[in-house]
Amino acid sequence: MTCLHKYVHTACALACAGAFALSAHAQTLSSTEQRIAAEVKAHAPEALKLLEQAVNINSGTMNHAGVRQTGQLFMREFAALGFETRWLDLPAEVNRAGHLLATRAGTQGKRLLLLGHLDTVFEKDSPVQKWEWRGKRVRGQGVNDMKGGDVVVVEALRALHKVGALDNTTITIMFTGDEEEAGNPKSISRRDMIEAAKRSDIALSFEGTVTDKDGHATGTIGRRSSSMWDLHVTGRQGHSSGIFRNASYGAIFEAARILDTFRREVPEADLSFNPGLIVGGTETTFDEANARATAFGKTNVIANTATVAGDLRYLTYEQRDRVHAKMKAIVAQHLPGTDATITFRDSYPPMEPTEGNHRLLAVYSQASQDAGLGPVTAVPPGQRGAGDIQFVAPYVDSLDGLGASGGGAHSPNEELDPASIGRAATRTAILIYRLTR
Repeated sequence: MTCLHKYVHTACALACAGAFALSAHAQTLSSTEQRIAAEVKAHAPEALKLLEQAVNINSGTMNHAGVRQTGQLFMREFAALGFETRWLDLPAEVNRAGHLLATRAGTQGKRLLLLGHLDTVFEKDSPVQKWEWRGKRVRGQGVNDMKGGDVVVVEALRALHKVGALDNTTITIMFTGDEEEAGNPKSISRRDMIEAAKRSDIALSFEGTVTDKDGHATGTIGRRSSSMWDLHVTGRQGHSSGIFRNASYGAIFEAARILDTFRREVPEADLSFNPGLIVGGTETTFDEANARATAFGKTNVIANTATVAGDLRYLTYEQRDRVHAKMKAIVAQHLPGTDATITFRDSYPPMEPTEGNHRLLAVYSQASQDAGLGPVTAVPPGQRGAGDIQFVAPYVDSLDGLGASGGGAHSPNEELDPASIGRAATRTAILIYRLTR
């Protein structure tokens, strides 16, 4: 059931729960910052209404109309806060809906880039429920990943606007329409984001907040890349009775040797690699675009071909280059009568955990502690996958994971703690206030 008293009940509970914490730490917030925190709490019912509206619009990446409709919802919110808004269309061949861009210009403080995304993994025919209360938590398509984070951006900026703290600031907001499956080529689908980063000093992204073992929020100062590799193996075809004797081990044994050696010799910290598809035999096809393969072979024939497609995730380019060299060396140690080659393709760049990112996290953590919300620690970079912030991290100090808290992302059980919106918006608003003074 969804009705107004649900919102009021939840919002009041959040306000009461947070009142003691804020009063105990009020001396660490300036009078303006106290007003900002109070505005976030006062607007809690409206924040949940906005989130419900967004979640009930299906915006699967390939539902372009739904992505644009969700974008229009947030564009209205930003326009009401004094931002200039527009929709950035992408070329037809990219086959994506485009992006929301909102800007305001000033001369005061750091120039900020705020990132979110409008799309979800749930396409138009998804059986996953829309907005649904489950006790004190809510479920729905993209409620955690990441429409909750998008609402955090709105609510933080709304609180700043209410106290006049957005005046003379430079803030760019980009909510992409294809984060879950970025359009290709990425030189086009992420061009406007990169250009925005080059005009900014700091980037903040609002993917979901992960809590640590003590229940405190965390921030993301590093994320691993997303890249792919393709292994192509050939062998000398012949009668199976001659395998090993006639100097031919066949393509499948060679592929198995390579993969097992990868497993034993390549692993290191913050690195993962996964062979996601393998096909082998005497006749094979591999449709890379649709990730499909077919094979024909006989048990009495030595296989003459095998193909493996996998992914590789690394934290730094130095790690990438070292691992590429190690994998190539393993591939080159052919079994008799076989040959093999491996190729690599980068997709998302890594977000390296730089000193600048560490310093930004420290400012964010101080804002959280001053608001009575506890310290913010860093998520181990190896625990986060790819995200939009990685395209801008090479250009500016960056911090991710500033959104709401939930669980079950990308599953029918995706859910959110509604109270976390207020906590995240408070931390974010105070952080933005301090960065733009």
